[in-house]
Amino acid sequence: MLGSLGACSSIKEAVKGPEMAPVGYPAALAPLDQKILAQANTPPPPTANSLWRNGARTFFSDQRASRPGDILTVLININDSAKTSNETTAGRTTSNNVGIPNLLGFESSLGKILPSTFNPASAISTSSKTSSDGAGAVNRQEQISLTIAAVVTSVLPNGNLVIQGTQEVQTNNDVRRLTVAGIVRPEDIASNNTILHTQIAEARINYGGRGDIARVQKTPALQSIMEKFSPF
Repeated sequence: MLGSLGACSSIKEAVKGPEMAPVGYPAALAPLDQKILAQANTPPPPTANSLWRNGARTFFSDQRASRPGDILTVLININDSAKTSNETTAGRTTSNNVGIPNLLGFESSLGKILPSTFNPASAISTSSKTSSDGAGAVNRQEQISLTIAAVVTSVLPNGNLVIQGTQEVQTNNDVRRLTVAGIVRPEDIASNNTILHTQIAEARINYGGRGDIARVQKTPALQSIMEKFSPF
């Protein structure tokens, strides 16, 4: 039964593509499909004889996201590159020569039984030679520059915010979809209510689409299954 479930999961992944893992902190707390949690958040009391509110970054109120349902802007600027090159070479050569000059006096009799070329001084001779050569290289570069608005879905006990945002844009028969989710610290949110993607813990960023162009670019399902399970 477990084998059947694993095979079904592999077939589903080959047909639909890999699914993103849920956000964890460290356990799974924020799946991609979340419901907004209603949570009371009482602002701190004002200081006596002062218009300034403790913890605010503006004179009258703090404009940063801090409660479920609040919106903040996520700045995504990914420019990653990786290059790796490895090569391994190994070789071995061995030879052995074993002689039997004396074998209880039977060495002369062996010469009569065995072919005339038998020499007791070099009765056994072996040699072997092995070699291997392997090489591999990785050259990868990714660049994404996007901006998306995310919603605070919940507040963790330590004050960190769980956020999630989805953006879809349709052009003709193609839909471009951007999804971001993760956990942020309120202290990392800038005064203009923005945060960098590098400041999101357990970040899950998905940029893709569906439609005519995406369908043409995608590998056919049967071909994906054959390539995944082919032993050759």
